[in-house]
Amino acid sequence: MGLGGAAFAAAGDTKAPVAAIPAESVPLILIDPGHGGTNSGAPSVRPEIFEKHITIAMAGVLRERLEAKGFNVRLTRHGDTYLTLRERGRLANEMDADLFVSLHANATESHSHSGYETFILTPDAVDIDSRALRHDSGRPRPGMEPGLAALLDDIERSTSQVAAAELAASIQGNMRTLRGKAGDRGVRQDSMHVLLGATMPAVLVEVGFIDHPIEGEQLMDAEIREDMVDAIADAIIKHAPNLVRPND
Repeated sequence: MGLGGAAFAAAGDTKAPVAAIPAESVPLILIDPGHGGTNSGAPSVRPEIFEKHITIAMAGVLRERLEAKGFNVRLTRHGDTYLTLRERGRLANEMDADLFVSLHANATESHSHSGYETFILTPDAVDIDSRALRHDSGRPRPGMEPGLAALLDDIERSTSQVAAAELAASIQGNMRTLRGKAGDRGVRQDSMHVLLGATMPAVLVEVGFIDHPIEGEQLMDAEIREDMVDAIADAIIKHAPNLVRPND
């Protein structure tokens, strides 16, 4: 049965934004379906399917899995809408999220690469690049002097990297068990723009190469995608006790 982009978008747009204020003892997780709207992302093995369709479909299932375990979960986008990378990171801070997970899929010009990988920021990205964004994208701190708030943002950005690295390693481990060792491209560090400025643990998951003749077709299979979502969800659930930050 053929699947068009509309089917993927509908699968991911399962719920409207959550309006309830999250309980203090329950982590708030913000899931970012990469790309969207006019930014289609990488093309897949099927002409009508792009990265934005894969990510919204997987994000909707991930949200359902985590909410079933009692987490507060929100998405950066619902349906096929456009957001800049800066807006996605700003949302994470404005919502005071405890975890930010951005979902993506890979592609190459040769269509010959395969595998999965998870990114966290490099130390330089945390220390230098993130500081450049702090004045208009920091964590909300009502009643606090701006200079002190910026300082606390910097501290949280640095300390959150340990939890981010641990979570990334857990996601990779679960994906390796599911997908096999050969596809494990590891935990990587880079200046991923969507993660810059986040004051909470933030990871970017590349679930596979959608243009690969074999792996790309696998990513068209809803059951395979759901298995990968379960691997990501299990890692998040395992690390949940380390996500909640003390109140200011």
